[in-house]
Amino acid sequence: MNKAPYRTLALALAAAGLAGAAQADPVSLSAHLTGAAEKPTAGDPDGMGHATLKVDTAKNEICYTLMVENIGQPLMAHIHKGGPDAAGPVAVPLTPPDSSGKSAACVTADAAVVKDIADNPGGYYVNVHTADFKAGAVRGQVMK
Repeated sequence: MNKAPYRTLALALAAAGLAGAAQADPVSLSAHLTGAAEKPTAGDPDGMGHATLKVDTAKNEICYTLMVENIGQPLMAHIHKGGPDAAGPVAVPLTPPDSSGKSAACVTADAAVVKDIADNPGGYYVNVHTADFKAGAVRGQVMK
């Protein structure tokens, strides 16, 4: 009996299993949002919030929950590229929290951006904008 076809099949199945294992699991990140952290000028002095992010590089997707309070009605929310002392460009738009201060969704984004957020979370921040604080009411640096 020729065992070569079985060895080939076994190797192919093992390689397929290893290929699946090579895909990274989603990365869980968070950000604590405050008005004092907003740059270049402080945001809402009593505003606060929290963001959780699940970054999935295999799907180019970021699933998030965002909760804020004491800032008035949120108008916009984003993940921006930038360090803790910089105001940077929007990297990923998010659905702003509703009147209860909460939002949750999954968004698809550019593959390079999703990978960079997963690999370099400290180079990004989450912020929420209101009519009174157009540049940002609360902000928090993304961290593992």
